[in-house]
Amino acid sequence: MASIVASAKRTPSNKRLLPAITIADNETEIFVVRWSPDGTMLAAGAGDGSISVFNGETGKMAYELQPGNSGALPATSIRFRPSNDAARTKNVLVTTSAAGTVQHWHVTSGKCLHTLDEGGSVMALDYRPDGLQFATGGRDKVVRLYDEATKALTCELKGGLGYGDNVTTGHSNQIFSLKYHPTDENCLISGGWDNTIQVWDCRAGHAVKSIYGPHLCGDALDLVVDPSTGKTTVLAGSWRPQDPLEMFDLDTGKCIEQVAWRDSLLASQPCMLYAAQFSQHDGRGQFIAAGGSGANEARVFERGVGPEKNTSLVGTVAGMKRGVFGVAWSPVRDRVALGTGDGTIRILDVVKRGKEELENGESSRLINVRVEADENAQPAAPGAE
Repeated sequence: MASIVASAKRTPSNKRLLPAITIADNETEIFVVRWSPDGTMLAAGAGDGSISVFNGETGKMAYELQPGNSGALPATSIRFRPSNDAARTKNVLVTTSAAGTVQHWHVTSGKCLHTLDEGGSVMALDYRPDGLQFATGGRDKVVRLYDEATKALTCELKGGLGYGDNVTTGHSNQIFSLKYHPTDENCLISGGWDNTIQVWDCRAGHAVKSIYGPHLCGDALDLVVDPSTGKTTVLAGSWRPQDPLEMFDLDTGKCIEQVAWRDSLLASQPCMLYAAQFSQHDGRGQFIAAGGSGANEARVFERGVGPEKNTSLVGTVAGMKRGVFGVAWSPVRDRVALGTGDGTIRILDVVKRGKEELENGESSRLINVRVEADENAQPAAPGAE
């Protein structure tokens, strides 16, 4: 059974959201966002296929890698290559598209270094933490592993093994999210439309475990390892009205928490999630950001609050005309970027609440972006920083 602590017993978070930068004037939906490893750049992929990179401090466009086209298919996922090897080229960005391409870009020169064509929609992408391997997944339900140096396909993960309670079938519908384990290079997880999270052993070539329940329609899987216990927690954001945000124990596959997502204050609809991610820079996943459609909102939660170790609400970003399709935490600070269907990227910081704010309670946790965040919008302007 999932543990859902009643709100009356929860210790509230002493943090709040502070709008930092709003990047407006994008011509189409922002489907995916991702920070560079040093947090200085924010990359975004859009519904018209465009790939743009913005200055992380000013919000101004620094590089336009691929212009948009009204006839193009959307960018679907985006990752900076981990910069763990000082001898390799820096600032490499990998993107996927619904057209089936996987492209490597050198951001600062604007050059496309390599293109793979998988022949069908590629919806998900992730790098192994050492940057030596990357994985893709999409419409054909197969997870493909590639060698980063040669770009050669090294393995296709599909199907499962076993009988009875131990059976693992692989995916029966398209994949929308992939995530490598942060410390086990042979483990990755995937999820999509078939209401399962598949746990893969890259050496075995098939799924070794299945977690039933989450219905993923975007980049809404993440993993974090507790440094004190070594246990791995899976975060999943589902596109559904009930219990959209959950955490699971990777070892047992059991749901350990359904994060309470109360009805929106500004919308009569529930929020169905497209994106979810643990915060990055502390290595503990202290915060969770998630967002979606319906209520068209995003929320940030803090984990391990108070003696009860609650997951407590930090703040809600609401009042948007369209949904939130992508979320990304900075790897160097408690700053989160939201990619939205109205073509806007909203960047917010997590800061401590003052005494007066704590006394005001939950009412001070709502950010109505139409009133507050968009008034100081920073238009996206061409030209390198």
